Amino acid sequence: MDLAERLTERERLRLAALHEYRLLDSPAGDELEAVVRVAAAVARVPHATLNLIDENRQCQLTTVGFEGGDSDRSDSMCAVRFETGIFTYLPDASVDPDFKDNPWVTGVHAGVRLYASAPLVTPEGHALGSLCVFDVVPGVLDEDQIARLEDLARIILALFERRRQARINAELAALAEQRQRWTDTLLDTIDVAVVAADRNGRLTLFNRAAREWHGLDADRGVEPAYRAGRYQLFETDGRTPLAPHRLPLLRALRDGEVRGAEMIVKCPGREPMQVSVSGRALTGPGGAPQGAVVAMHDVTSARAQQRVIEDARRELAAANTELRRSNTDLSNFAGAVSHDLVAPLAAVGGYLEQIRAEVHGEPLRWADAASRAVTRMRDLIRALLDYAQAGRAPVRRATADLADICEHVRTDLRPAAEEAGAVVEVAGTLPEVAGDPVLIRQLLQNLIGNAIKYRDPARACRVTVSAGHDGRGWTVQVADNGLGIPPEQRERVFDMFTRLGNGTANGHGIGLSTCWRIVERHGGRIRVDGTPGGGTTVSFTLPEETPSGS
Repeated sequence: MDLAERLTERERLRLAALHEYRLLDSPAGDELEAVVRVAAAVARVPHATLNLIDENRQCQLTTVGFEGGDSDRSDSMCAVRFETGIFTYLPDASVDPDFKDNPWVTGVHAGVRLYASAPLVTPEGHALGSLCVFDVVPGVLDEDQIARLEDLARIILALFERRRQARINAELAALAEQRQRWTDTLLDTIDVAVVAADRNGRLTLFNRAAREWHGLDADRGVEPAYRAGRYQLFETDGRTPLAPHRLPLLRALRDGEVRGAEMIVKCPGREPMQVSVSGRALTGPGGAPQGAVVAMHDVTSARAQQRVIEDARRELAAANTELRRSNTDLSNFAGAVSHDLVAPLAAVGGYLEQIRAEVHGEPLRWADAASRAVTRMRDLIRALLDYAQAGRAPVRRATADLADICEHVRTDLRPAAEEAGAVVEVAGTLPEVAGDPVLIRQLLQNLIGNAIKYRDPARACRVTVSAGHDGRGWTVQVADNGLGIPPEQRERVFDMFTRLGNGTANGHGIGLSTCWRIVERHGGRIRVDGTPGGGTTVSFTLPEETPSGS
């Protein structure tokens, strides 16, 4: 099939889809008219129209701001691009080469300038026409207005489909009444339970699915008051018998219609079924009541899934509540530690210093050991407080100058660096990022301090801080030439209280956990790699500086 034949076949299918909706030359109806009015309001223009394109013409089904009608398809602005399925937006149609000579632009039909058209494309890809808005002066539409116009085009298609479905349903209902025998055969082939009653409420029809679900054939002699018991019908709790006035079939007969009523059917030998029931009263010529019919859909699995989802939501809510309580406890613990542990340790340390000044020999060694234990305990408490603070304090995002922060960290760590003979340097230029300067300073201080602490005694310690951009954000690296971390242990170094098993780590296993927590709260990632030539490189990501006014 060559290109011309394919285009002809595509147009044939498009026209078939258009005519299937039976919209041409029919009243638009209140809903479609309302949508077109909303489109004009969204675009803030005086004119809008719902156009359908058939073989030869543009049919304006309903319009706003001008008297609609039919025009030649060759004159239509919407027909120029509607089959592409792409939204057309022209701030000034008079300067667009595809539209400037169109009769709707030149003044023959109108003097269109601002023009926007949302194609009406079916799920099968057939373009039926477009939702069009326009003005006689140039103008602009923002992205939100365009998106809403596209939403309205989808609503129009849904209304088309609903109208088509309503027509089909009405035709099927009429056919069912005229061809009862054919209907009975049809009903016994479907997996939807159908039950009908006459105008007095006596059962007249149980199709195959209904018989299987209820386990009994229709019994004309069962009075409505006893029907729930006979057919084991219950409320959705599965325990409360369905009251006679709640029976969906009788509701349809009494009220004219029932939609989405749910109940439980307990058939002996089968698992209980939850069904959704919809139906309506049946009327004959002149509106005379004839009875009612309902259709039941098995929603057991769907409702079970809903219950699972609801249970999961409740569990998640409970977990969140417990997490908030846990965080509160952690905050309270941190406060207690700060007040109740640090102060006594300071006193113990002071007394030990006095004892060390008065004793010699073995007692002095005991006092030295106790003093070192107090120092370790104080460091552990400080690390725990840092970890708690990193997770508790709000992230106060601002413009954080990494170069300035890094310089402050170098100043803070200068005594430790000089004692260790370490060089802390910056490679290249460090950027400004969006983050909490206090937490980022704590992060860099932990990483650089670790690099100095776990240096390789066989060579001069060197720590290098650098940053690079990957198109999504900044990656900061703190690289050292120290002892390094074995590859098999790099995945778990961010866990609380993790210490390396090679005997080189003498910390508390909290510092890197604190670093992970700070980076995670900034929406970034952190990882550990080896430094070429030996050592450790810690990389973490941070977002770019937040643009002004965002």
